[in-house]
Amino acid sequence: MTLFWIICAALIVIAILFVALPLWRGTAKNNDVVRDAANLEILRDQINEMDVDLKNGLLTPELHEQGKRELQSRVLEEVSESAATPTATPSNPYKRLAIVLSVLLPIMAGGLYTQVGNPNAFSDRMAHGDTSDIGAPHGEAGIAALEIKVDANPEDGESLVMLARAYMDANRYSESVQAFEKLSKLVPDEAWVWADYADAQAMAQGQTLKGKPTDLINKALALDPDSMKGLALAGSAGMERGDFVSAIKHWERLRSLLPADSEDGKMIDSGLDEARQMLSHIKGGKPPMALEEINNPPAKAAAVGGAERITGTVSLSPALKGKVSPDDTVFVLARAAEGPKMPLAILRKQVRDLPLTFELNDSMAMQPQMKLSAFDKVIVVSRISKSGMAMPEAGDIQGMSQPLRPGTKDVNVKLDQIVN
Repeated sequence: MTLFWIICAALIVIAILFVALPLWRGTAKNNDVVRDAANLEILRDQINEMDVDLKNGLLTPELHEQGKRELQSRVLEEVSESAATPTATPSNPYKRLAIVLSVLLPIMAGGLYTQVGNPNAFSDRMAHGDTSDIGAPHGEAGIAALEIKVDANPEDGESLVMLARAYMDANRYSESVQAFEKLSKLVPDEAWVWADYADAQAMAQGQTLKGKPTDLINKALALDPDSMKGLALAGSAGMERGDFVSAIKHWERLRSLLPADSEDGKMIDSGLDEARQMLSHIKGGKPPMALEEINNPPAKAAAVGGAERITGTVSLSPALKGKVSPDDTVFVLARAAEGPKMPLAILRKQVRDLPLTFELNDSMAMQPQMKLSAFDKVIVVSRISKSGMAMPEAGDIQGMSQPLRPGTKDVNVKLDQIVN
């Protein structure tokens, strides 16, 4: 805020100089200057006319030269008289006006800003959760500059938001968590703060919403049941722990808040379809496999027969390497070529592991009735997710195989498509 007032003061000084200096200098000499300039311009025009007459044969060279010398003599006389005649400097009535304006301009500007402007604009935006236009600077230099600003003024909420998001963009998740924690104390009643805090916490603890992120999501939704990011994360958390009823409930509410034909709405529709399909296949009271089980499949996987597994490799298109970072999540899954799109088997890796070899088998089934070996043909899909969430999002990078039979070996999947 101090920098803001310094800039305002500098602009006011410039405005005063721009308006007052011409008035202070006065206009007494300006009249003489204008008159002299007009006289000289007339003499120049006459010389030019003589040049034209000479060219057209209306004047002899002798007459032209004589007339030109006379006009040049008159030019010299005009200049000599102007320099020799002192101009009395009358009292300048505009000086008083310059002084009055120099005093009134700052007062008027300050009064106008108080009435029309808003010194607490950021606080008001925070109160309404309107921080979407507060971007994060790029590069370590920008982060360092923000760190200095926040250290100098810990209550500078706007700089703190920018710093937290800059840490996220730089994959410095633990530092982003610390920044959001400070922000949650500065504005504890804002749902968007807790939702962003939950997102950062999930990334910091290995891209999982289990535990503290879920608690933070609940705080966000307690403050605002229609927090869109809170609802999105709550649905993803439900999918992660296998609570498809919770996922459907939160995503349905989120869907009702989005325009029918929006891209975000289409992605939520896709997630809802997946959650409903998985819920419809729960039988016998056995809960679906949670993500931690997916990441650490049972030891019996080694005993799986050849017809119940698919092996192969996943690689990233060189043209898209600049769009990912080493910590981005890579999902590899198999789903039925026809029927429900829910995964029959799934692995979770990171971009740093690419190119990678994979094995999908029946032991990784999320439902006993939904195994690789239960379908004639399946499709292997791989996807890179920035958010680490199972639901596809715009900007994700994916690739898939053609329909193939379980038991197929050496399947090659190239990540070369961007999800729209």
